[in-house]
Amino acid sequence: MDLTYTDEQKAFRDEVRAFLDEKLPKRLSDKVAGGKHLVKEDYEEWHAILNEKGWLGVTWPEEFGGTGWDAVQRHIFEEETTRASAPRIVPFGVNMLGPVLMKFGSKEQQDHYLPRILSGDDWWCQGYSEPGAGSDLASVKTSAERDGDHYIVNGQKTWTTLGQYANKIFCLVRTSKEGKPQEGISFLLIDMDTPGVEVRPIVLIDGEAEVNEVWFEDVKVPVENLVGEENKGWTYAKYLLTHERTNIAGVGFANAALQNLKRIAGLEKSGGKALIENPFFAAKMAQVEIDLMAMATTNLRTIAAAAAGNAPGAESSMLKIKGTVIRQEINALTRQAVGPFAMPFVSEALDEGANVEPVGPDYALPATQSYFNNRKLSIYGGSNEVQRQIISKAILEL
Repeated sequence: MDLTYTDEQKAFRDEVRAFLDEKLPKRLSDKVAGGKHLVKEDYEEWHAILNEKGWLGVTWPEEFGGTGWDAVQRHIFEEETTRASAPRIVPFGVNMLGPVLMKFGSKEQQDHYLPRILSGDDWWCQGYSEPGAGSDLASVKTSAERDGDHYIVNGQKTWTTLGQYANKIFCLVRTSKEGKPQEGISFLLIDMDTPGVEVRPIVLIDGEAEVNEVWFEDVKVPVENLVGEENKGWTYAKYLLTHERTNIAGVGFANAALQNLKRIAGLEKSGGKALIENPFFAAKMAQVEIDLMAMATTNLRTIAAAAAGNAPGAESSMLKIKGTVIRQEINALTRQAVGPFAMPFVSEALDEGANVEPVGPDYALPATQSYFNNRKLSIYGGSNEVQRQIISKAILEL
């Protein structure tokens, strides 16, 4: 695999940089760079800017309104947007449901939902995990019983990220109890405004109510909202998760966090010198940077294989493990770098316009918030322990 950039790819990078310089609002980049809490309007504003340019569906083919970019272009785009401190593209509609609908959805579902994902008319959230079915999704109990032209849905989903903003949710539901647990699961699209749907926030250790419980009580869902075939949802769920786990690797986010760590280590002092000159701390940073460079290469290979029509398999599990461990290590080193200023954490100080005096330098509070929030990385999308089991079976044949 040739990892040098061609003249065309270098020109594309210049195009992305020029676009970001012109179109990325400074208010948004300042919030991201400062670790401030983003709200729904922030994400919508950035999505609309990207969509106007035709750059929101970065993984989508042109026939569905996407960019049609190859793996290298997508890699460059992620590098540059994270370098510029742009908000992330919220993945649930664009990067998760979109590919599933393109591969398994009906023509009517594609024509209706895909344009609405890009336009922002629909904000999707993910209804996979349940209190008794986190990484073990085959144990989902939320039921969908057929009643004429509708399914009647009852149950509970949890850890539903940004569900408080969503008007739609794609769910794994149990439509049969016969055979193996995986054989009775279906993939259903549900309108969050339907009577019987209730969203309850969960406050995390970083102080944000980023995730939610979603309850369903006798919720009527039209049969045409079933994606693919009944009881075949396990196949579609696995397809979605391979894309999610590859994205969780977060090469661009890790690179941005590493650069921030280097900046902080250059400002903080240890023994009268910059912390970055401390040989023990510098060795830790060097190791995590080496790991990140190796992981970035593997990520690019996996994306390139996917672009050639090969769905990522166990490779996505490898990326999920390594990417999350690297990001958590960078977060931990950043907290070490700010020292005692990492202790007095005031979450409200990260709200836009908050009249709360932070303790210590301006980079100390986001360091703690990122450390707390990103403890989830090794759990969601299938815990790292489960990913190791997948690798041991698929690659090592154990």
